[in-house]
Amino acid sequence: MSENKQNQINIELSDEMAEGIYSNLAIITHSNAEFIIDFVKMMPGVPKAKVKSRIILTPQHAKRLMNALRENISKYEQVHGPVKDSEPTLPFSLGGPTAQA
Repeated sequence: MSENKQNQINIELSDEMAEGIYSNLAIITHSNAEFIIDFVKMMPGVPKAKVKSRIILTPQHAKRLMNALRENISKYEQVHGPVKDSEPTLPFSLGGPTAQA
């Protein structure tokens, strides 16, 4: 068996998961052991936003995700041009160490 076949991972994607979940805000918190990313859907004129998905990562996996996003955004921009960066305004405060994306 070749080395490539031994290193392949078989990933299953259910029909429900394949539909995806829309998010227009990510709230990131962290401790010394993990990063938590809450993907939120905010609607205009609605003061309450819902967390649609929560992902918990080790610091090592968070850094790998950051690097993979950086690489993929660079590839996207080479084809489609620069992505315009904008700062969202939040109608609420969540407290704690957070970053927004």
